[in-house]
Amino acid sequence: MAAELGRLTPRDRHLLDLLDQHRTFTTDQLVDLAFGSVGRARNRLNTLHDRDILDRFRHYQRPGSQSWRWTLGPVGAALISAGRGDALPRPAVVRDATARLAMSPMLAHLVTVNGFFVALTAHARAHPGARLVRWWNEARCREACGNLVRPDGHGVWADNGPAVPFWVEADLGTETLGRVVGKLTGYAALPPRRAYPVLFWLPTAAREANLHTHLRRAGVPDGVTVATAATDHAAASGGPAGPVWRTVGHPDRVSLAELPAPGGDGGAPWDE
Repeated sequence: MAAELGRLTPRDRHLLDLLDQHRTFTTDQLVDLAFGSVGRARNRLNTLHDRDILDRFRHYQRPGSQSWRWTLGPVGAALISAGRGDALPRPAVVRDATARLAMSPMLAHLVTVNGFFVALTAHARAHPGARLVRWWNEARCREACGNLVRPDGHGVWADNGPAVPFWVEADLGTETLGRVVGKLTGYAALPPRRAYPVLFWLPTAAREANLHTHLRRAGVPDGVTVATAATDHAAASGGPAGPVWRTVGHPDRVSLAELPAPGGDGGAPWDE
């Protein structure tokens, strides 16, 4: 492991930190996060895999092949633990964690949530003035929200203007709309300093339309701002940073940077 410290590039260390925080990324997501070129990404990722710094898995699919899902390997996990001063994990423990993740029913959901933030990161790399100021995983969100609600993620986005903090709820269409809307009760109970817009990231425009119908009937709790966007629509409109967000009760769509921030002027105390 000591020998590997001298061989890691700053980008390698960045990848290890990201995988430690967010568990797994696809090859394409890592291209957008750190490489910009599929060829360069594959060469470096394969090298890190050969040295047990990274691990990977994918499921069989037909036709074609599924993109690799990358995780920390035994050496990478040991490097992260050493940097914290923690006990080094045994290689078998790290391999078991990867196997459990590969078989987890929540894997698709995790990849979707990470993909949302990766898309924002990629947009910021290509657009001067845009920046993903903060990106929290689900565990960090639970620490901030206690038992009131369990967001899938939290971010702060800035694009040549005031920063907009937000919560993310990624929907794969597997829950009833009543259950989806029911999550808003927890957001309404958050303290004012955490009263960020709640973004529902949905799989299709049809699912989004049905959610708005349900929200109009059920109503949105006081103090909660809800915005929605559909993956299939956003793909052709600049991704989640683009003018794809529709707030409840308003037909027009706005960009992520145009969503209302707490307090109305972007000056909310989100930087704690």
